[in-house]
Amino acid sequence: MRPSVSRGGRLSRSAEFERVYRHGRSTANRHLVLYTFPNTAAERPRLGLSVSRKVGGAVQRNRVKRLLRESFAQAESGLAPGNDVVVVARPSASELAEREGLAGIDAALAELLSKAGLNEAPPLAAEPAR
Repeated sequence: MRPSVSRGGRLSRSAEFERVYRHGRSTANRHLVLYTFPNTAAERPRLGLSVSRKVGGAVQRNRVKRLLRESFAQAESGLAPGNDVVVVARPSASELAEREGLAGIDAALAELLSKAGLNEAPPLAAEPAR
């Protein structure tokens, strides 16, 4: 079964998006723009997507959104908790999804998450109790 981002793990209200846009930090590459804002109330990172009509028709936009959600869900376990993340797809994201599929979107998103410093060091194995 594919990993997914649950409803509780998504930004859904306009005010939540506005807060991230206005007060958050942004990082960009050729295909995506990533906005991040600390949210201490959240136990895990929450995702918001913005894919405009400039990206393409409904089929292309939905494909890009589906791939972004899947890519974020796969990366989520390695991300620092307590951040709201908004990903804005640029028009070239549709071409990337068409050409390279999930691997291309994964690479573009991983680059931005790393640039933004959201990657968390993997947890160390707990020492056995003596």
